Amino acid sequence: MRRRTFAAAVTTAATALALGGCGGDETGAGGGKPYIAIVSKGFQQQFWQAVKKGAEEEARRQHATISFEGPATEADVEAQVNMLANSIGKKPDAIGLAALDSRALEPYLKKAQRSRTPVVAFDSGVDSDIPVTTAATDNKAAAAEAAQHMAKAVGGKGKVAMVVHSQTAGSGIDRRDGFVKWMRAHAPGVELLPVQYGGGDQTKSADITKAIIASNPDVKGIYGSNEGSAMGVIQGVKESGRTDVATVGFDSGQGQINAVEEGRMAGAITQDPGAIGRQVVRASLAAMKGKKLPEVINTGYYWYDRHNIDDPEISSVLYH
Repeated sequence: MRRRTFAAAVTTAATALALGGCGGDETGAGGGKPYIAIVSKGFQQQFWQAVKKGAEEEARRQHATISFEGPATEADVEAQVNMLANSIGKKPDAIGLAALDSRALEPYLKKAQRSRTPVVAFDSGVDSDIPVTTAATDNKAAAAEAAQHMAKAVGGKGKVAMVVHSQTAGSGIDRRDGFVKWMRAHAPGVELLPVQYGGGDQTKSADITKAIIASNPDVKGIYGSNEGSAMGVIQGVKESGRTDVATVGFDSGQGQINAVEEGRMAGAITQDPGAIGRQVVRASLAAMKGKKLPEVINTGYYWYDRHNIDDPEISSVLYH
């Protein structure tokens, strides 16, 4: 079994999603409790719901109040900018942020800094020195692990494609680069096709996958870098009528779990989203008190496949 790895303006109704409150307060007033406004990269995927659940549980333990929101898709940078601006306007005691595009958010990060509101980055980090810490998976190491298993699945040779969820978010960059670096260093027989970006959208990622297979009928494996990407890859391979293309993913929503159990996906990396949510709340409360925090709080990851998916250590961090 894989050993766990440790290291460290409101938008329109079409794009905005409901706030997830804790402590019965969803308007931003803490009701006398510390209030943390959390803005994620998404909301609908099971991963983000698991992060939200972990944050809510920790907030209850710590007698704090949170709000949790994210755009409808991980490609909607404008919606996230609006959400962050709106959150700052509520004057929270701290902000948790998983950035889709650090450059687009920088003016609001500076505004938070001027108001002495600590910002805790999570999931993908923020390309800025303003956040007091980042609670995240070591995405480069996790992607390297995915690459290792992909190389094994394709017998160490042949064409491998990548469907990545973002080229601006830190997690997308790291999950791309970690995968590529490991393959180039350790699997010279694998030919990596040009990276394709699907914005973490399942339908778009499925269409990209079908296009990859149509253009490269000899492709042997396809990697999806997050939940939406991975589900899109699985769907695209199925709709292409192929059963001989190995798929490796990232995250562990129910659809991916089903695919692994049924043999339609070789395996995937699962993060510990509950731990990420808990650490965002803990770090925010510590920062409010002026405590020094490490640069990175690494929340760990696992590789799972049908051989170990039922192990207690694995099943406890799956997102379903």
